[in-house]
Amino acid sequence: METILRILSFALGAYIVWVTIISAIKTFILPRNYNVLLTRVVHQSLFALFAFPARRAATFERRDKIMSLYAPVTLFVLPFVLLICIHIGFVFMYLAIEPLSLYQAFRLSGSSLLTLGFSMQDTPGALLLEFAEAAIGMIMVALLIAYLPTMYSAFSRREMMVAKLEVRAGAPPSAVEMIARIVRARGIDYLGEMWEPWEDWFTEIEESHTSFSILVFFRSPQPNRSWVSAAGTILDSAALIESTVDIPFNVQCALTIRAGFIALRHIANFFNIPYDPAPNPDDPISISREEFDDACAQLEAEGVPLVEDRDQAWRDFAGWRVNYDRVLLALAALTMAPYAPWVSDRSLPRGLVKSAVNGRGRETLEV
Repeated sequence: METILRILSFALGAYIVWVTIISAIKTFILPRNYNVLLTRVVHQSLFALFAFPARRAATFERRDKIMSLYAPVTLFVLPFVLLICIHIGFVFMYLAIEPLSLYQAFRLSGSSLLTLGFSMQDTPGALLLEFAEAAIGMIMVALLIAYLPTMYSAFSRREMMVAKLEVRAGAPPSAVEMIARIVRARGIDYLGEMWEPWEDWFTEIEESHTSFSILVFFRSPQPNRSWVSAAGTILDSAALIESTVDIPFNVQCALTIRAGFIALRHIANFFNIPYDPAPNPDDPISISREEFDDACAQLEAEGVPLVEDRDQAWRDFAGWRVNYDRVLLALAALTMAPYAPWVSDRSLPRGLVKSAVNGRGRETLEV
């Protein structure tokens, strides 16, 4: 009976260590958007801890200060959780191969994992486990050291374009303001020349924010900026230009819209946000016809030439917007993005954003 218990103890410990190592590889190394259980549990728990007071904050400034700590704290806590799991796994393995008490196994595992060397067992099996645990502990630390610069580099590149948008679209950013400013400053022809950098930006957002999902929650240095608001402003600007502004059809502008909604959808997939992958052009969107007409009136007042058939322009705009409307608003709700017209200034029906944090099919966010 004792032999069976030792075998089970060693198997359980080895399983815990193996699952933890695989979780670390998928989280820190593998360039794919794997939804790792251990990482998800840490994210869920801390998100609930921060979101509860944030949703009850009296002002957006207070909410922003609370949520600005969520992503950094998660990054700080996650390595400790991984090391604790490895520590516990080796405790079970030490108990299986050596006649140790639980305290002695705990002490031996901690000494080996942190390479402190104040406790050791001078037997071949124990020494092998000690060396393996020490190596795993150092590799975990090295992974974190390599992970942070890569992630913050992606964050910096993202925020450079978000900051540039404030110059073009104001604060908070507005698609109407962006088009009007560009026409005033650069002329109508520039509306067809500005899109390639934003296509590249969306492509990089897709790659970085699915490989490093915590980047989704890293807030901009300025409280009134957000990558979600920037994405919505760029997409709406491009959709208005393609549908409503009286200039020739621009392929690069259309490609930017496509790159944008593909990026947002892939990020939404990671958080299990539901959406229609093939919507009809006449499906309802969160923008009303009255809001669209108001935007057209503002553009006309700024001297922007618009197409004559306003009904067709509305249908064309809605046909573009329907591709990203739902995922854009869901991501704005999930990240508690600052106010921005046509993005975070409108809410989704309760229960639309399901499984956005834990992926288990129950409602987790109220929006």
